[in-house]
Amino acid sequence: MKHSTKDYSIPEAGIAFQKIQENLGKIIRGKSRSLELTVCCLAAAGHVLLEDIPGTGKTMLAKSLAKTIDGECKRVQFTPDLLPADVLGGAVYNPASGVFDFNPGPIFTNVLIADEINRASAITQ
Repeated sequence: MKHSTKDYSIPEAGIAFQKIQENLGKIIRGKSRSLELTVCCLAAAGHVLLEDIPGTGKTMLAKSLAKTIDGECKRVQFTPDLLPADVLGGAVYNPASGVFDFNPGPIFTNVLIADEINRASAITQ
């Protein structure tokens, strides 16, 4: 997962987020309000829940956003047998070094596509 360390002034940040929205608009057509809200959430370091019928570009939006910000995009398909460790990752014993190494799960990314969350058990959600 990549992190930006550049500090922006308020006008520079506004221009940067406008450019992100314009770039996404070249890829995703007819969803200007969704793009605006997605970029707003990005600016606020928040989360976005995109709900729509299949085939409307939700995955494309997430992948395009990750590419636009030079970040990573990962996807988790939620199923009834998915465990929290499948999303978070966990410690795995390394016999060569004799210590537990942390293997990060897919949640350690810039953009996460969590598909069909309602299918997972309550503890995983």
